[in-house]
Amino acid sequence: MKIKCIAIDDEPWALTLIEQYAKQLPQLELVATFEDAIAGSEFLRKYPVDLLFLDINMPDMNGLALANALTDKPFIVFTTAYKKFAYEGFELEAVDYLLKPFDAARFQKAVEKVEKAILAEHLSLKSNDASIFVWSEHQQIKVVLSEIQFVESRKDYTCFHLYNKPKLLTLLPLKKTEELLPSHQFVRVHRSYIVPVKEIKKVASKKIILTSGEEIPIGRLYADNVAALVKM
Repeated sequence: MKIKCIAIDDEPWALTLIEQYAKQLPQLELVATFEDAIAGSEFLRKYPVDLLFLDINMPDMNGLALANALTDKPFIVFTTAYKKFAYEGFELEAVDYLLKPFDAARFQKAVEKVEKAILAEHLSLKSNDASIFVWSEHQQIKVVLSEIQFVESRKDYTCFHLYNKPKLLTLLPLKKTEELLPSHQFVRVHRSYIVPVKEIKKVASKKIILTSGEEIPIGRLYADNVAALVKM
């Protein structure tokens, strides 16, 4: 997955730095740079991108005002020498805020945050009621709902356990995955597990046994979810 981006900054050295760092990251495609904020905003209206590196304190147009005026907003990483603008930047839902001068490691960290945000956004795209699309290893993978054995949280990842297929890891919290799955077909039974209703074979006092024989713990906070299933 290539992330198309541009940079707008009135300081040439800052643009040169971004260009150098961007070349080191294969997932980035820096398509243009602008020292003039107005020219940069006009480019964005004609040629939308995924990511905008944007300075805040510029003479012709304030970066915050530029970001606020965009109708089709890309993900934004603000770059500035002034800490005082941090709050306003995050109020505009910027993914990150780079304080000049930033090094390559900090730049890469910001890009990784953008990658996670893009993956989360793309994961919300559904195909139809019978399947969903999830991002895994920089590509969209179709997951047929009937093939899901159960879904498990693994720190920053969600793992889909599938029948007759390898496990599928996606970079998204379980909470977001829960929102994506049809609530009448899947139930959250633990802070780390979601199971398909049709796969539940038996409910014990503190665990669920699936038709596959897999045992899934029942979390205290999700006991009501399971109790509602038993009454169905």
